[in-house]
Amino acid sequence: MQRRVFLSAVASAMLASGLISAPAFAATKIIDTDLVIVGGGLSGVAAAAEATDKGLKPVLLEKLSILGGAGNFPEGSLGIGTRYQKEHGIHWDVQRTVNRFLEFNHYRTNPNVIRQLIAESGSTIDWVVDKGVEIRGIRTIMPEEESFHCWHLFKGGASTVIAKLAESAKAKGATILMETPAKKLIMQNGQVAGVEAVNSKTGETVIVRAKKVILATGGFAANPGMIQQYVPDSSDPSVSEPIWLRSALVDGRTGDGINMAMRVGGATAGMSQVVGNAPYLPDRPPINQFNGEDWLKQGRCALAQPWLWIDRNGERFFNESRGSVFTEVYAAMTAAGGIMYNILDQAKFDQLMATGPLIPFNAIVTVGTPLKALPKTFEEGMKRGWAFKADTIEDLALQIGVPYENLKATMEKVNEYAKTGVDTEFGRKKEHIAAFDMEKGPYYALKGIRTYFLTLGGIKINRRFEALNGQGDAIPNLYMAGADMGGLFMDTDDIKVEGATSSFALTSGRLAARYAMEAIGHKM
Repeated sequence: MQRRVFLSAVASAMLASGLISAPAFAATKIIDTDLVIVGGGLSGVAAAAEATDKGLKPVLLEKLSILGGAGNFPEGSLGIGTRYQKEHGIHWDVQRTVNRFLEFNHYRTNPNVIRQLIAESGSTIDWVVDKGVEIRGIRTIMPEEESFHCWHLFKGGASTVIAKLAESAKAKGATILMETPAKKLIMQNGQVAGVEAVNSKTGETVIVRAKKVILATGGFAANPGMIQQYVPDSSDPSVSEPIWLRSALVDGRTGDGINMAMRVGGATAGMSQVVGNAPYLPDRPPINQFNGEDWLKQGRCALAQPWLWIDRNGERFFNESRGSVFTEVYAAMTAAGGIMYNILDQAKFDQLMATGPLIPFNAIVTVGTPLKALPKTFEEGMKRGWAFKADTIEDLALQIGVPYENLKATMEKVNEYAKTGVDTEFGRKKEHIAAFDMEKGPYYALKGIRTYFLTLGGIKINRRFEALNGQGDAIPNLYMAGADMGGLFMDTDDIKVEGATSSFALTSGRLAARYAMEAIGHKM
């Protein structure tokens, strides 16, 4: 890799004459390389590690001061045909998984890309294990009979994957420039020829001239303007509460890669789609329920338990037994007005404290873990306006703002189901149907809202992960990876194929790097 740093002739002359001092202008750095990767999340770091494994020395540009971004948060990833599955006698089937994904998306997807992402997912898991990442098990949040048993949990979470891949890439010659956001693609004779970036700390312009460019900036989840423009769920006037972003306090996913590609003719697909996650307590920032104090994590778990979920009218709207299937909950809550309440009596409260939840909160709070922090959940939640406690059902209805007659009738209906063991409305499991004491309080409620953590729309791609223009032609030398890819999802993530989005990020980074190197003529 050749690097040159220069000052413009005018600036040099002004500096020599004393007309300006050194800090009054910023230098420009030029870097020549075969491959530049924009974004240091799961897909970008995977692309860099893959390229260096094959002998290339790419440049990676990351806008933040840390690598990984939102890619640090997944607990695990999809893997089909991994060594771990084989060692533990877990049956796997690539075709069955591909078929499920295609059917879930009603075939409004890119089958040539999806097949590669799923077929290569197992080797990606094995690859990160070879880099030093440990698998702590395969888990499911689906009902056991529906699970594909493909969600591999990483010891230390995906942040360990980021660290190991970055360590490998740097050791083999990758240049990683932190706090250096890309600003635009460099075009030459109608082809992408590199990236222009700026060092946020020094103001220095960084020109990376490259044979191939991979954009892997994570989508646009943290860009409120783009969310409002493209995602109807964010501004639907029929819902009581807009969707909240569940992410880190500092989030660099502002659509940089998608917007840069659009400016050179990239065509978009699926921009209205997000991965919704519900229910969450309306407590900011929502991410604290994912990785914060126990009373918040246990509160989020309690919110999703299969007791009695009601909408803003005091009526049921969902099969509470599926409370861990967060994309289904998100969709049902959207149709029901955007908020929900879970109703408990003292017996249910005591059960959660003594024997724990009946359904898990991801792999964060598992079934049977006593929720000892639940009293603090309600103590804090009552101060913050999302937890409620009342001596009577009528007072509880008044506190949460639903018609008392509706709430009472709904609870009485559940009591009838408890007698027969059959929920004739939504088919809740028999073991999840529990009667309420209608005469003696106290009664409790937790409020739930919808969140999202990822956008699914981006730039259309072909089977080689090349960005496409509006005519369906490849934009020369430009590749997309991770959440900057568009056209893979019709509506939302299929969590029966658990861990797909993080897996797709990792595997798309690897495949985009391979295709880019192949096009360069690099021997692998």
